[in-house]
Amino acid sequence: MNKRRRDTAQNHTMPNYKLIYFNMRGRAEIIRYIFAYLDIKYEDHRIDQADWPEIKSTLPFGKIPILEVDGLNLHQSLAIARYLTRNTDLAGKTELEQCQVDAIVDTLDDFMSRFPWAEKRQDIKNQIFKELLTCDAPPLLQSLDTYLGENEWFIGDSVTWADFYWEICSTTLLVFKPDLLDIHPRLVTLRKKVQSIPAIADWILRRPQTKL
Repeated sequence: MNKRRRDTAQNHTMPNYKLIYFNMRGRAEIIRYIFAYLDIKYEDHRIDQADWPEIKSTLPFGKIPILEVDGLNLHQSLAIARYLTRNTDLAGKTELEQCQVDAIVDTLDDFMSRFPWAEKRQDIKNQIFKELLTCDAPPLLQSLDTYLGENEWFIGDSVTWADFYWEICSTTLLVFKPDLLDIHPRLVTLRKKVQSIPAIADWILRRPQTKL
């Protein structure tokens, strides 16, 4: 797997990266996977929930993750992921593959964004989670299974960040419904393939263990 940047004429000086997020996988984990795979050094700055209100007031859009690049704040996790993977094979090797990668990522994110993660009323939260996992997840999983087919990866002949995002999203969903993928062995195999990539396996072993 070639994970080098394809345009070697780029600046050789690597920016200073600082990732700001909570002590959880959440929306920052895709960024951490990309950093791990591309062997890019960064500061993984995890903030306490108690400090969040003060930090939030300093951010233009009041949301994290934030990636500081030489002091410049970038926001929106998927935009950051696209920035980091641009000109690498993780983004797809052709413009068509890049569009396919974006489509799978956006399909997954559309579903994950429907969950009421911040809902404070636990009964309502549980009800919506149950409905999404039992009624809405099965057709999505079937579509993903069909799209993957007998291929090794979702797009092309090598891993892309769409495969990473599948592993990350499904890991979270399995916390709430452990049997979610029982009838989708091909999707399980893809998860395991991502987890067995040496750089990803090393990160999974080293990262703080959190529920989400």
